[in-house]
Amino acid sequence: MQTAQIAELTSRGVVHVTGPEAHGFLHNLVTCDMNDVEKDGAAYGALLTPQGKVLFDFIMVNIDDGYLADVRRDAAGELAKRLTFYKLRAKVEVKDVSDDLAVLAAWGTDETPEMPATVVRDPRLAALGFRAIGARIGLGADLASPGLETSDEDAYHAHRISLGVPEGGIDFPFADAFPHDADMDDLDGVAFDKGCYVGQEVVSRMKHRGTARKRVIIVHGDGDLPEPGTGIEAGGKPAGTLGSSSGAAGLALVRLDRIKDALDAGESITAAGVTLRPAIPAWASFDWPKAQAD
Repeated sequence: MQTAQIAELTSRGVVHVTGPEAHGFLHNLVTCDMNDVEKDGAAYGALLTPQGKVLFDFIMVNIDDGYLADVRRDAAGELAKRLTFYKLRAKVEVKDVSDDLAVLAAWGTDETPEMPATVVRDPRLAALGFRAIGARIGLGADLASPGLETSDEDAYHAHRISLGVPEGGIDFPFADAFPHDADMDDLDGVAFDKGCYVGQEVVSRMKHRGTARKRVIIVHGDGDLPEPGTGIEAGGKPAGTLGSSSGAAGLALVRLDRIKDALDAGESITAAGVTLRPAIPAWASFDWPKAQAD
């Protein structure tokens, strides 16, 4: 049985969006439905380029005076700047509050952790557990929440990787991947029925035409996997890149057709000489491409 654990995610930052027009402002920009954020407390989403590429992915959290975007800490300042660029005359305030607020994850339990923080269930996948955002001052002592063992970020990422859930900036490149490439369609990161947002036309077209050829999948090796960004070859052809890993398990952004061709032909799939065994996450709606008819 998995031990219930909690860890501070030091790689995560927080952007605060507040003001009387914050809801509509964000609803017209990001891929998630802000009504779902209000109803469920949080939603997974992204801000895209007009061409439909992911610039930032985040967990949007509802709080009393607005919203908190749980985002990569090294991207928080740029997200705040980009949102401010879109603000124009909207009655909205945007601020990077990463120095003041910490992000935590708790997993291995169905009980909502009790702590002086905003706690929500991870909106991407129930098995990921919970996310919490709270003031840095004094929060450390409260990590030992009842029934939870204090852990570290490496353990959290090992859990995330085992479930096949990608994270932007390491498992897929910002500004060069579509939401479908990053499996966001299957992780409730795109509201296809909410209307317009930046990049919406391209993303909707990909969904309706079923044109996504790249996906993030799980890979296993016989030993520790090479570093993120290492190229993957399938049957001697470039087929993708490795993302984050924990020991012999990792994630990879790959061309599904090239991986499937290599599997069907019994050819090797490797990264820097390490043989890989690919697998599609259990929660995914996509599958390996079917062979073309003769």
